[in-house]
Amino acid sequence: MKVLLTGFEPFGGSPINPSIQAARAIAEMRLEGIDLSTTLLPVDRISGPTTLVLAVETFRPAAVLCLGQTMGRAALSIERVAINLLDFSIADNAGVTVTDEPIVPNGPAAYFATLPVRQMLAAVRDAGVPAELSLSAGTFLCNQVLYSLLHHLAVNGMSIPAGFIHLPALPEQVAGRTAITPSMSLDTMIAGVSAALRSIAS
Repeated sequence: MKVLLTGFEPFGGSPINPSIQAARAIAEMRLEGIDLSTTLLPVDRISGPTTLVLAVETFRPAAVLCLGQTMGRAALSIERVAINLLDFSIADNAGVTVTDEPIVPNGPAAYFATLPVRQMLAAVRDAGVPAELSLSAGTFLCNQVLYSLLHHLAVNGMSIPAGFIHLPALPEQVAGRTAITPSMSLDTMIAGVSAALRSIAS
């Protein structure tokens, strides 16, 4: 099964982003039955979504799983919904902030992820990795690329299942912080995402 797996470049002052680290590590594992292609997405409101759409058009996958990272979560968060809203609490990597703007003017208010989220949830938990279903992908780039992807697939009549998993921070990203912030090792993230991919391809 051809699967596109994406991750983001570092942002917000951190020199690393576990989403692209996990994606690249999983690609090197060569999961049985999965022809995996990985793409690095810029944390940029313009080039992030366009890079993703181009990767879909180029690779023509049977499924798409996007990965992102967010502070404060203690488990792999399998997103269920993307909303038509840009409302950045920090600037993207181009230095742009956006407040209360639609991703697609006059587009649907929201799209549901089309990957088998409950099946993925069970597979990740069976692999011994903390996981949850999430009803909010936020209003930054993670939500934007998921909404943009689902909108592109819908308007072009492309029946490609697609979804998003938020990863926790790495321990080295939160070490030294005054406030206690959840974290997870990269190996644990890789195990969880690999289990999710296997469930998608099963």
